[in-house]
Amino acid sequence: QVQLVESGGGLVQAGGSLRLSCTASGRTFRNYAMGWFRQAPGKEREFVAGINWSATSYADSVKGRFTISRDNAKNTVYLQMNNLKPEDTAVYYCNTRPTGDYWGQGTQVTVSS
Repeated sequence: QVQLVESGGGLVQAGGSLRLSCTASGRTFRNYAMGWFRQAPGKEREFVAGINWSATSYADSVKGRFTISRDNAKNTVYLQMNNLKPEDTAVYYCNTRPTGDYWGQGTQVTVSS
């Protein structure tokens, strides 16, 4: 069974940092472009950051504050989030790009003002 498991979320004050991890099991994702997505209460799920073999991309709202990276040996994708803002509060998910049927439980990030 293929699973993507997100971790690393938590409660942090505005201006703080968190590092999210997404670990794959059941298959290797090294040949896939991967992405982080988030869904805030009452809002649609949105793209946050993506990584393929040689390039990264970011939503304008997180550009300059978030960094996506991957460790193919560990089958893990990371999202380093710095200078967090209250509007970053959401459940964060990882998935392939284009997205596949791999949505997990996500990890909650709450940023207090």
